[in-house]
Amino acid sequence: MSFSKGVNATAATLTRLRTGESYCPFSGMCVTCLDGCPGLCEIGKSSVRGKEVLYPQPFGKTTSASQKDYPVDYSHFNILGTAVGAHGIEADPDKAVFPAVSLETAVGVNADLKLNLPIVIAAMGSTNVAANNWDHLAAGAAVSGVGIVVGENVCAMDPNVEIKNGRVVHSPNLAKRVKDFQEWYSGRGFIAVQANVEDTKLGVQEYAIEKLGVEAVELKWGQGAKDIGGEVKLDSLERALQLKSRGYIVLPDPTDPKVQAAYRAGAFSEFERHSRIGMVEYESFMARVEELRKAGAKYVFLKTGAYRPADLARAVKYASDARLDLLTVDGAGGGTGMSPWRMMNEWGVPTLYLQALLVKYLDKLAARGAYVPPVAIAGGFTLEDHMFKGLAIGAPYVKAIGMARSPLTAAMVGKTVGEAVKSGKVPNEYKKYGETLEQVFIAASELKEKLGAEAFEKLPVGAIGVYTYFERLAQGLRQFMCGARKFALSYITRNDVTALTREAAEITGIRYVMDMDAEEVEEILG
Repeated sequence: MSFSKGVNATAATLTRLRTGESYCPFSGMCVTCLDGCPGLCEIGKSSVRGKEVLYPQPFGKTTSASQKDYPVDYSHFNILGTAVGAHGIEADPDKAVFPAVSLETAVGVNADLKLNLPIVIAAMGSTNVAANNWDHLAAGAAVSGVGIVVGENVCAMDPNVEIKNGRVVHSPNLAKRVKDFQEWYSGRGFIAVQANVEDTKLGVQEYAIEKLGVEAVELKWGQGAKDIGGEVKLDSLERALQLKSRGYIVLPDPTDPKVQAAYRAGAFSEFERHSRIGMVEYESFMARVEELRKAGAKYVFLKTGAYRPADLARAVKYASDARLDLLTVDGAGGGTGMSPWRMMNEWGVPTLYLQALLVKYLDKLAARGAYVPPVAIAGGFTLEDHMFKGLAIGAPYVKAIGMARSPLTAAMVGKTVGEAVKSGKVPNEYKKYGETLEQVFIAASELKEKLGAEAFEKLPVGAIGVYTYFERLAQGLRQFMCGARKFALSYITRNDVTALTREAAEITGIRYVMDMDAEEVEEILG
């Protein structure tokens, strides 16, 4: 069987097959390729639009994630409950109830960055879909008390950025992104600013620390969706020239007169802006961490992608030696605002496999008595069962779950529905609940009480969607934890999940379901 799905035809690239379900499994081509077909599939569209079809479409309106069906994933594990005792609370049926479960967590060398929920919204960079929904997303993160990271390229993509002597001195876009969180911050959660190669050259993080009051910064090695630099599309020659002048790779070259003539003639309508790949070295990495701390960074993070195992080992080792405050590990299959579609499906180590390797490497550090950094695991997590499994398989090292696409979805839907409600045009799907925000959004009244009526009126409406989504995750996670008799995150262990297949057990070291509790069973039965 083929694990790859959507080869040559997928909603991501707006392509389809003429023959429907009759196709060749490996190539993805129609069983019969007909002379005269206008080219509905990826091959056909590529013969007309070329490299444009590399990417999910339409750019700036969607996020995407892999369709590949990996051989082993988190569905190959089940969460175990028990009928005995309680951890973190008195074993009393009147006290050991699921609302009593604590979901508070902390990251940082001194565990002083407190989160209400074990969630970090992984970096959202310069793509339009992130920029257009950022105020809703950031406010939602702040009122929920979780972490959020501003992604790469925000400053250099800012049309009104001020750069002097090759360094950023003012960026309205980054300043707004930070303020969108800070305005609603109430003591829990954090906002961090990430940097790639271009950002580092421009001094983006130093600017964020010195001018915007940012305390946390994140070094970026990569992400799970791709193993090249960040990329976006540009819809004007002027914008392409501007970003080329700021040092980016822009394709086709907007300074070429022939390219300019082709653009004006309508041969193509978009340019591509690409970031460079970083070159990781131990000495330069440690030096950069020290630079940031001297610049005033209170917390320094690292985010790495789904690279080969040796690179994961480097991330673990460097994060330990530098005593970083958070290491985010992002597995293949997760989401993105823009990545080459086939790359998103066919490169890298999938999240579960990457987490299994991560635990082995962290165990080695712990066995030596080395510093073990707090970890966030990311790459396709969306619901409470995913969260429990990610926390359990990564116990005791994983302190938070990284998410991106799903909180952004909550922000976008919250914005769409909320603005419709405010304008008196409640979508048909939600009319049965009422006509006001408090009626339509189940958590709106709770949030209004928490913030106060005046502040609630000013809240970006999509933030209600983010808060409501997180409240659903929180209750679902509390219910799973109550069933496992674990009343705080620190009590979750790898023994709280079981592998449903021998292969899943072999990959992760989690016990196979038929072997689980074997010693205790013998003791009970005599």
